[in-house]
Amino acid sequence: MSTQPSAAETSPEPELPLGTTAPFARMHRWLKRGILVCLVALVVEGSLTVPALALWYGWPTLSLTEICDEMMKVRYSDDTLECEQGAFNAPPLGGKPEAEGQTTARDQWGVQPKPEWKRIGYRELVRNHDERIARQQAGHP
Repeated sequence: MSTQPSAAETSPEPELPLGTTAPFARMHRWLKRGILVCLVALVVEGSLTVPALALWYGWPTLSLTEICDEMMKVRYSDDTLECEQGAFNAPPLGGKPEAEGQTTARDQWGVQPKPEWKRIGYRELVRNHDERIARQQAGHP
């Protein structure tokens, strides 16, 4: 009597994806699962980033255009700056760079410029906007 299993009793080799050898099949399966989880996390993070930043900066109190204007004012320390709407003349499509001729920024210029404007806190742009509007209504620049 033979003790070796017949060919019908042994389980057949699972079909492996192209390029996967049997010793690495388990590792490939877990890598595929990990990569899928990372891709889903990136999509979720990417879809929540812009709304979260908009809330941080002051939306819905300020419109997105007003948030852009306030950020320009803080960045260049100039209360007269405003964002250009639909600027198709900006680089790389042509036209001058955003900061060309700008002399009001307090940054340290060099190979790697260091911004000197302070970090913008939660809803600080709303407070800056309201304070500037109050100053303008009081007659102060």
